[in-house]
Amino acid sequence: MLKLYSGDLSPYSARVRMQIYAKGITDIAIERPPNFGMPAFRQEHPIGRIPVLDIDGDMMPESEVIAEYLEAVYPEPSLLGTSPRETAHIRTVARIGDIYLMNNMFMLSAQSRASSRNQGIVDLLGGQVVRNVKALDRMIGRDGFACCGRLTLADCALVPALFLIQNVLPTVGMDDPIPKAGHVAAYWAAIQTNEHAARTLAELYRGLEERRELIRSGAFEKMMAAAAAAHAEAEKQA
Repeated sequence: MLKLYSGDLSPYSARVRMQIYAKGITDIAIERPPNFGMPAFRQEHPIGRIPVLDIDGDMMPESEVIAEYLEAVYPEPSLLGTSPRETAHIRTVARIGDIYLMNNMFMLSAQSRASSRNQGIVDLLGGQVVRNVKALDRMIGRDGFACCGRLTLADCALVPALFLIQNVLPTVGMDDPIPKAGHVAAYWAAIQTNEHAARTLAELYRGLEERRELIRSGAFEKMMAAAAAAHAEAEKQA
């Protein structure tokens, strides 16, 4: 059985989980690696991030790579296009979600819990997100799906990206740009009623609440300090 190392609040993991649910794949176990964030995990997985797909001991990182692999191994139902042009469009919209939105939000999220916020970082990354939501508004489907009139890999990338925007931007003092982008707002309202998106969002919100509780209790700061100390010690011994 394949195994996906994942985490509820990881947007990149959520992208792959939504794909797994939409395709009805049942032979992939999904679990959080016990040593995530520690030197042992980075020793086994050099990029040091999740998701990672374990294929009988062969470790495959990077959500987009995993997504393409799963489409090749589990071709039906397809979350790609029915023509090369449709597939190119799906991949373009997915990259907007992954690179232009999710990646900027992922880097910006650290500012939401920083003791002293760097406004330059907030303005730079947040400004990119607002700009790219406007770009997405011109490209997104008008029928409740990102494109092609059905669920595709583009939706799998956009759902966690828009979740991050809605839940992180206000914590760094920025307005959520989704309501001002009419087509994106309509899409966001519609896609949340899709069973696979709803399941993925429920996991993301569960992870968010767990993270908030860790921050409120002070446990998250202790965990981060312990991880930093462990990595520093590992660097000394390297």
